[in-house]
Amino acid sequence: MKSRRYRRTGLLSDAEEQNPLTSVANLFDVAMVFSVALLIAMVFSFNMPEMLDPTQDVTIIKNPGQEDMQIVIKEGQSIEILDMTEHIGGGSGEAMGTAYRLADGRVIYVPENGNKMETVD
Repeated sequence: MKSRRYRRTGLLSDAEEQNPLTSVANLFDVAMVFSVALLIAMVFSFNMPEMLDPTQDVTIIKNPGQEDMQIVIKEGQSIEILDMTEHIGGGSGEAMGTAYRLADGRVIYVPENGNKMETVD
């Protein structure tokens, strides 16, 4: 009779084998490795490996000219996201003239009425 009892409890005689939470720690480690790998894969899928390089400064404009435009600025280790919805100029107005860039780099402004010409460097 004693041998039967030992046979039944012999498989679960260690305290580690009786605790069901010992495998949870291993699952947490696997989940963390998977999430880091997923994050790296996402960065490379968006063709932005320079976001991982601490020596390279990057500026990214998301949705240019739209209402939800954002500017992402990465300088060294810091990343700043600017929400540009308040800063975009808009509204109604009137055309005041045309600006032309010459071959030598000068910019010439021609007003709509054509009376006066200004040069802007």
